[in-house]
Amino acid sequence: MTPLPIDAVLPALRTALAERHEAVLEAPPGAGKTTRVPLALLDEAWLGGQRILMLEPRRLAARAAAERLASELGEQVGETVGYRIRLESKVGPRTRIEVVTEGILARRLQDDPALEGVGLVIFDEFHERSLDADLALALCLNGRELLRDDPPLKVLLMSATLEGERLSRLLDDAPVVSSAGRMHPVDIRWGSPFQPGEWIEQRVTQAVLQALADEPGSLLLFLPGQAEIRRVHEQLAEALRGRDEILLCPLHGELDLSAQRAAIEAAPTGKRKVVLATNIAETSLTIDGVRVVVDAGLARVPRFDPASGMTRLDTQRISRASATQRAGRAGRLEPGVCYRLWSQAQHEQLAAYGTAEILAADLAGLALQLARWGVEPGELAFLDAPPAAPFAQARELLQRLGALDARGVLTAHGQAMAELPAHPRIAHLLLRGQALGLGNLACDLAALLGERDILRGAGADLHSRIALLSGEDKAQRGAKGAVQRARQLARQFRGYLRGPAREAVADAGHPRWLGCLLAFAYPDRVARQRRAGGGDYRLANGRAAQFGEPDALMKHEWLVIADLGSRQGQREERIYLAADLDPALFDGVLAEQVSQVEELDWDEREGVLRAERQRKVGALVLSSEALNGLDDSARARALLGLVRRKGLELLPWTPELRQWQARVALLRRLDLQDKGSSAWPDLSDAALLASLENWLQPYLGKVSRLSHFANLELPGILAGLLPWPLPQQLDELAPRSLAVPSGSRIGIDYSEEPPVLAVRLQELFGLAATPRIAGGRLGLKLHLLSPARRPVQVTQDLASFWANTYLEVKKDLKGRYPKHYWPDDPLIAEPTARAKPRK
Repeated sequence: MTPLPIDAVLPALRTALAERHEAVLEAPPGAGKTTRVPLALLDEAWLGGQRILMLEPRRLAARAAAERLASELGEQVGETVGYRIRLESKVGPRTRIEVVTEGILARRLQDDPALEGVGLVIFDEFHERSLDADLALALCLNGRELLRDDPPLKVLLMSATLEGERLSRLLDDAPVVSSAGRMHPVDIRWGSPFQPGEWIEQRVTQAVLQALADEPGSLLLFLPGQAEIRRVHEQLAEALRGRDEILLCPLHGELDLSAQRAAIEAAPTGKRKVVLATNIAETSLTIDGVRVVVDAGLARVPRFDPASGMTRLDTQRISRASATQRAGRAGRLEPGVCYRLWSQAQHEQLAAYGTAEILAADLAGLALQLARWGVEPGELAFLDAPPAAPFAQARELLQRLGALDARGVLTAHGQAMAELPAHPRIAHLLLRGQALGLGNLACDLAALLGERDILRGAGADLHSRIALLSGEDKAQRGAKGAVQRARQLARQFRGYLRGPAREAVADAGHPRWLGCLLAFAYPDRVARQRRAGGGDYRLANGRAAQFGEPDALMKHEWLVIADLGSRQGQREERIYLAADLDPALFDGVLAEQVSQVEELDWDEREGVLRAERQRKVGALVLSSEALNGLDDSARARALLGLVRRKGLELLPWTPELRQWQARVALLRRLDLQDKGSSAWPDLSDAALLASLENWLQPYLGKVSRLSHFANLELPGILAGLLPWPLPQQLDELAPRSLAVPSGSRIGIDYSEEPPVLAVRLQELFGLAATPRIAGGRLGLKLHLLSPARRPVQVTQDLASFWANTYLEVKKDLKGRYPKHYWPDDPLIAEPTARAKPRK
């Protein structure tokens, strides 16, 4: 075997796992951990002939790792080393090392929590922190604790960029084994950062051409997604026309096996490759012949939006750990070069590690698997616990799909959903479709929703995709691979669906059932057209969406939307995939999605209260009928709902009443600061809105139109909220006005803090100190005004103003107002509200 850097630490790793049941392995890119570690541990005495499971984050990585391990043994895959991934497995009776994707292990644990016959589970590239990996580790540790005493199940976490100490604590202070140095040095060459809104393709293409000119060997280019790969591929093909020695090889998870192999294998003699890859090539893969990496520094990351219930793909900067992984691809076989298309200063500002998927993902699948396991999140060992709000939202969705009952307990339907290798929405669609005798259509639709769109840019109608999948239409050349994978996935789903159709429909061939099945999966994305023939729709979840360009589906009033979202440069939610929906189904198989409510609300155009009995699908109204004879409590609820929606400004406030509210608020704040408690009630807008039932509802008996709110005696209503003797204390401690030395009474403005006394400077002659209120606890802010009532000074320290600033102000004012009285000593001068004091 070719020596690898990891070989030096294998003895320490063997010792760690012989003495403990868990360990952490840190090894930089190119060290050879994926290739060497499983083979090095295969014959350990503690393994006792049991199998090793090694988890990889992606199907391509799992297959490639298994093939490389098998080649090290001089065998074919399926003998000592095998793999299991979605849609494919190669495992034989003599297999001792199984390379699997993370979701495969999580489902296997549900069927066999003890993992009988498995002695070691290796989590490779754990730094990627996928949701499936976090779940599989948590279930693995819990199942081991409950069910495995002898022989014990050992766990090894390994990666190039792990948070070793943190993981060690999670595994009960497990030993950390570190491998020093990558296989070969990599020279980092820095660029300049992309500008906001800049299209990256041109800069990336120039960098690749420069690298091809400056460096020998094949090149690996990291791009955020397939769209960028396609555009850069076109630009490079044009720029490299006639240079047959350079092969352009895209690499992403949607390619068929032959295309993926072409990207991974070494270039033929005399040729060079440019591999255009997503972050699928970041870990676990050795692409033969690559010694140059060009890194755009971007990744497309799934982010769940709780408001819309959609998972979006956001393009964002990679972490420093990810950048290290990518650069390491250049040094696997010989000294290499990495071109980073950002500055070294910008690199230091990158996050150290990527965000764990569990903190930003749709947690419906996790919630379903935990319900099947019979635990709450707090009972398992997660490196990062699932966030409470998204987890609660996931459980609400499961209840809506019938997977959990009202107590949150897994139902029989939920158990069947959890056993299917699909998102809970898709699992629900499959089971309901099977029950209705629509199993084949359900499997085809589930396959389409589980893969990327097989007809991108060809309109939004899912019927055309179904026709392509069923063979009614022929796939274009570029879509054949995607269609083949979707058909394979549909066949796999059919293998899971068994049993008779309990509620078989009579017209299974009718096209309306496609929209019905989609509504089972996405009840929150049932949509109704805002105006006939238009492209704008309102969804059952209350959000809005529209077609970006004219589409044949716009002739339908009702749709179910499978894919929507906003892309770069777009402000609105766009509809990308959908099917028409027959609203008559709401009286049949979709009746479970219909609720009947009595709505009392205001007709905004007429300004009157209306009452209706409505049949609704989420926020969408199917039908309504007028209700007569409203009872007082229902009527009051509707009125209070209107006030809460429109705000307290709906009531007849006056400036004087707002000042009264501010005076109460000031005394409440002072009490809270001084004593930590207050006798003064909270009469802020927020508190008043929260307690409308207590103070406003009794006065709404004569309100039936919007204009009637103006007739409310609001000062008297609010005054009743101040118990005796607080009204008297209010006037004493926070007076509405203050007498100044000139004899005038000046109003105090309580809208600012501290309150403001705006008074002409001459009216304060003879006053030595700033006036105070609230029993002397608070000094006012003085706005000292000129004779024309313009501010000349703002102060809270009148004494300091007389001593230090008055003479300068006097010079200015005397020049502008020479007929007015400007004494040299303001403290002994006579105050006046006139130009000069009376003689």
